[in-house]
Amino acid sequence: MRIYVYPGSFDPVTNGHIDIIDRAAKQCDKLIVAVLVNSKKKPVFTIEERVELLKCALAGRPNIEIDSFTGLTVDYLKRKNASVIIRGLRAVSDFENEFQMAILNKQLSPDIETIFMMTSLNYLYLSSSVVRELAANNGNIDGLVPDCIKDRVIEKLRSLKK
Repeated sequence: MRIYVYPGSFDPVTNGHIDIIDRAAKQCDKLIVAVLVNSKKKPVFTIEERVELLKCALAGRPNIEIDSFTGLTVDYLKRKNASVIIRGLRAVSDFENEFQMAILNKQLSPDIETIFMMTSLNYLYLSSSVVRELAANNGNIDGLVPDCIKDRVIEKLRSLKK
């Protein structure tokens, strides 16, 4: 069984993430979308909220599992018997950091591969931080996040501004 993992902070999940998830899920038997605790980031949504938003956004996709983890990504993959890390790229600026992480992960665990997937053109500009900024400032996020989570994202971000 080919098990891949798409780790990320998903704060919140965007349609750009969903694009990568749907395309990656076609390449494996099971795709685990794993919300990670990143010590470098201060998320707006709790880990539980991010998992719930993903579950809503990815409902009805039988080969996708939603999970969360702390620690090293390669250790998580080993626990899940996964062999591939999926990483999405929007621009060349994303590549430098992702390339460094892929090399480090390869050093830590030579049997785990990293596959980079380019985002679709219509999501090149899209990031969770853009969604957070727009939603917090009464901007329109239609088409940027899945419809089923849009109201929750807006409510959370506008309540933090008060």
